Amino acid sequence: MRNPQIILDTLYSHSKDSSYTFERLYRILFNEDIYHYAYQRLGNKAGNLTPGTDGDTINGMNIQKIRYVIECLKNETYQPYPARRTYIPKKNGKLRPLGIPAWIDKLVQEVIRMILQAIYEGTFSDRSHGFRPYKSCHTALTQIQKTFTGAKWFIEGDIKGFFDNIDHDVLIGTLRKRISDERFLRLIRKFLNAGYIEDWTFHESVTGTPQGGIISPILANIYLDNLDRYMVDYATKFDKGNCRRINPAYYKLNNKLSWAKGRLLKETDECKRTALQEKITSLQAEMRRTEHGLPTDENYRRIVYTRYADDFLIGVIGTKIECEIIKADITNFMRDTLHLELSPEKTLITHGKDIAKFLGFDITVRSSEVMQRNARGILQRNHKGKVQLLVSADHVKKALEKHDAVKYKIENGKTVWKSKARGKLFSKKPHEILMQVNSEIRGFYNYYCIANNSSWWCAKYAYIMEYSLCHTLAQKLNLSVSKVKGKYQHNGVFTIHYNGKDGKHHSVTLYHDGFARITKKRYESDTIGEVLPHPTLTERLRKGNCELCGKEGALLMYHARAMKNLSERTLWGKKMLEINRKSLAVCSDCFTKIIKAK
Repeated sequence: MRNPQIILDTLYSHSKDSSYTFERLYRILFNEDIYHYAYQRLGNKAGNLTPGTDGDTINGMNIQKIRYVIECLKNETYQPYPARRTYIPKKNGKLRPLGIPAWIDKLVQEVIRMILQAIYEGTFSDRSHGFRPYKSCHTALTQIQKTFTGAKWFIEGDIKGFFDNIDHDVLIGTLRKRISDERFLRLIRKFLNAGYIEDWTFHESVTGTPQGGIISPILANIYLDNLDRYMVDYATKFDKGNCRRINPAYYKLNNKLSWAKGRLLKETDECKRTALQEKITSLQAEMRRTEHGLPTDENYRRIVYTRYADDFLIGVIGTKIECEIIKADITNFMRDTLHLELSPEKTLITHGKDIAKFLGFDITVRSSEVMQRNARGILQRNHKGKVQLLVSADHVKKALEKHDAVKYKIENGKTVWKSKARGKLFSKKPHEILMQVNSEIRGFYNYYCIANNSSWWCAKYAYIMEYSLCHTLAQKLNLSVSKVKGKYQHNGVFTIHYNGKDGKHHSVTLYHDGFARITKKRYESDTIGEVLPHPTLTERLRKGNCELCGKEGALLMYHARAMKNLSERTLWGKKMLEINRKSLAVCSDCFTKIIKAK
């Protein structure tokens, strides 16, 4: 069997050629090793311990299951199970439907996802940032900050019920442009048509991709790549001029300045030279207050675009009427070509000086007249027209309210934020409460650290969270807040010491490394060519020796949801803690004992 890495690299080598057609992809699904590769990628994810409609989970995984799936795929009798539908809360208080696929379907979907990613990643637009290697919300926002300079208008785009309304025929038609393998396409359609079960009732899926399905994100990007290409073509037609025409007022001042400088060189009278020098200084000051380019140049137009999943933002240098036309054109394209609808209440036209919303940030264009000297010592308006990424008070309030860490009081007619105890944490140990608060502070800072005003609002958020921690510990331990501070504050750092499960002494400190703005971040990689640990899960299964009792024979893999859930009181828990793994390759007898004991 060919090495999966070589297969995927070969596919990727052709991906940048948009005219290349991929054939005989379905036979890749007969390669047992690529499932081992997919299994390794999925193995440590806790969600795989949640059962689908077949009641099965990743627990009990073995090589025979992979071989059975391959046989079903060879004779095309493989049929995905309907997803089990559940609901998760959204930020706006509503519920988002989530499908939980069967474990074996997740494994097959992961293989398909890797193949599709290898095929399409090379041709995806650099304006697409959702669900892609080396891409994230931060890369999308950074791109906006760097490329939307001088935007006069923003168009905020949101596709109404995108994942539920993807047209299957349009999607398969898009895939068919690059994939010439009907068996592979039929398999993808099987997943699209698998449906879902809710309240013991089967629901057919005529449109949409399964939310929660592993292949849904890559299929969504393939679908919306049509929009990305449309926007490239639209910009080619819309953009006009190489630069703005010089502002007549600036041009006139520049001529006066040139005349005054010329006169100064020839003038010998000291009084007249002084007067000319004052005039030059005055003209230079006035020029700095006057824009060099004509702000309303009808012969200069630009449109820029950035998308993250089904949300996109467009920056326009033009008029509001032109923005209305752009919005109407995109609406028509989405309706006629992609059979999708833009959300009317979320697709807005916003002036650049006002606030546009994108990925939880407030975005605006600065109109600052503050002058700074460049490398040559010349005064310039360096901030004018630059895009700002901002954290708003509403974002901070919602984050604090989500954790139930804030309350509000009216003092002198103003609303004041006050920290409060978090009753839901009373059952945890003090060091566990501190660890959770730390993760919440770091999570908020890690996301908003690229904002221009991150230092202020992240520090404000952390301040409320710190005193909420103190109030929580005070109520839990029946102490005052000042006594909590006195007990745990050491050399200005809030620290809790405790004994771990290993019997050793540990300590955890409250985050205190500051909240400086970070403009350069490293992004996590989710590439095809990642280095797998050794030995891999399947290599451990192939050894044929139970890692618990040493018995030889066919093995099954036991997976734990998290290391913290393991106990040294059990034989398997002690073993997993010793080898520092959330998985254990065991014989059928040991597997049965573990499952019965849980």
